[in-house]
Amino acid sequence: MTVQTTERPWLAFYGDVPPTLDYPRTGLYEALVRSARSRPDTVAVDFFDSTLSYSEFVEAVDRCAAGLAAHGLGAGGRITISMPTCPQGVIAFYAAAKLGAVASMIHPLSTAHEIAEYLTMSDSRVALTLDLFYDQFASVRARTPLETLVLAKISDYMPAPKRLGYWLKRGRKVRVPADAPVEWWSALMAIAHPPAEAVPVETDDPAAILYSGGTTGTPKGIVLSHRNFIAESMQVATWVGLGEQDTVLGVLPIFHGFGLAALINAALISGAKVVMVPIFSPEVVAKLLRTKRPTLTAGPPTLYESLARDPSLQQADLSSLRAAFSGADTLPEPVRERFERLVTERGGSVKLLEGYGLTEAVTAIMAMPLHVRRAGSIGIPFPDMLAAVCAPGKTDELPTGEEGEICVSGPAVMLGYLDNPDATAEALVRHSDDRVWLHTGDIGKMDEDGFFYFTSRLKRMIKSSGFNVYPAQVEAVLYRHPDVAEVCVIGVPDEAQGERVKAFVVANDPSREGPELADELIRHCREQLIKWSCPRDVEFLSELPKTRLGKVDYSALAARESRRLEVGPA
Repeated sequence: MTVQTTERPWLAFYGDVPPTLDYPRTGLYEALVRSARSRPDTVAVDFFDSTLSYSEFVEAVDRCAAGLAAHGLGAGGRITISMPTCPQGVIAFYAAAKLGAVASMIHPLSTAHEIAEYLTMSDSRVALTLDLFYDQFASVRARTPLETLVLAKISDYMPAPKRLGYWLKRGRKVRVPADAPVEWWSALMAIAHPPAEAVPVETDDPAAILYSGGTTGTPKGIVLSHRNFIAESMQVATWVGLGEQDTVLGVLPIFHGFGLAALINAALISGAKVVMVPIFSPEVVAKLLRTKRPTLTAGPPTLYESLARDPSLQQADLSSLRAAFSGADTLPEPVRERFERLVTERGGSVKLLEGYGLTEAVTAIMAMPLHVRRAGSIGIPFPDMLAAVCAPGKTDELPTGEEGEICVSGPAVMLGYLDNPDATAEALVRHSDDRVWLHTGDIGKMDEDGFFYFTSRLKRMIKSSGFNVYPAQVEAVLYRHPDVAEVCVIGVPDEAQGERVKAFVVANDPSREGPELADELIRHCREQLIKWSCPRDVEFLSELPKTRLGKVDYSALAARESRRLEVGPA
């Protein structure tokens, strides 16, 4: 039997959720201002107990926009934001939107090598980062387009007692030279720059560049529009009934669409309060669950696994939670059971629900309905989003229950890959219904009711602690080491991280093989890659398995590792 997704069988499970939404044809800044006008005195942001009302938050965005405009950022310009989840990073994001500029969002722990690539790729003339990371930006500044570097301190928005405690705990000061050519965030926001007018933007204009492996397993810039962000945020907000009464725990990073759109922007355009969490730590999240009593949160399975085992939550009141979603990786059933049991024991009734998405569509494009449980399912599409299962590389839908490539269409789908028309044409394909569909590179199936199930990835990618790791990128770094003749990187199941990175290496000189060289190769990776991408294990082989076409057979290595795990230690 074939159920056409244009029939949208999943609508039968929508309950009170409307099948289509009315998206304002405005930019992100205008959407924020609209929200603030209706509730100016409501708390918008809570950061270490320091709060900003909606009117104060918009005022900060306006001051930031004026300061950035004074440094030359304007319509069509690019600003790299390399910040944890904190007020400065989010304020700068909306300030860029007001100016008609594009925000390039990158991981604050990116290496100097990666920073240079991102600055050059995005052609960013302005960048914002923490003083902690000054050295990395300073070391590559001369060979990138960067002209203005703005430095913030994590303590800028902390109340005085917590600011003092933070510096005492850290025990050392950041060494930024007194004559360093930087602009400090505090000065940028304090100076009375001429007000910057909001630049009229079309809703389909670019708003941000996020980074992912795309469908080919190598990092690319994903260009997302104002409409993409607004649609995604409204869909998420409608799905969970997000409103003024809610407190969202913003624990996911803002360089990821899940954190930036599904948590931060969804909360702010809905009038909710968002508690910003700069450090992704189970201990910190557990404390905030106890003290801030959020109503909604989301995170990777590893977060919920840690929370279920946290002793501090065994006596906490968790009755405030009304929705919790797991994303970024497959949710193991034991993790779901342990977390739900903890919540039930602590007075709550929330169910941990799974969703599915990808950065090429901002983030989540489907999830389980709040009051429906279907084992193993990643849910049903959000309003105005279509999903279909097609034969890989084809456009015809497959029969219900048959596995194929998951394809999605709708207002959250990206504009394309930055300066990469070939990859864009491969990922965005017009089907016979005259819609543009995003071919995700993920394998799954749909049942007769329209519930989807994720099976595996066509694209070769590792999920470590919820973050994407691209084996080709890690292999490229290892190949630059003089002792490496051949290398293959795979993901190995890991209870704490979901998957950990393992490298199989053929050494140029077999006599060098051993723990000393393994440690050297791991250090080599840490100098050029973010820590989640670095191998935890290195195994030396005399040769790598090959396919009949002579390519390295990474699937054979993965299968061998699986057999090892099944057999257990020798």
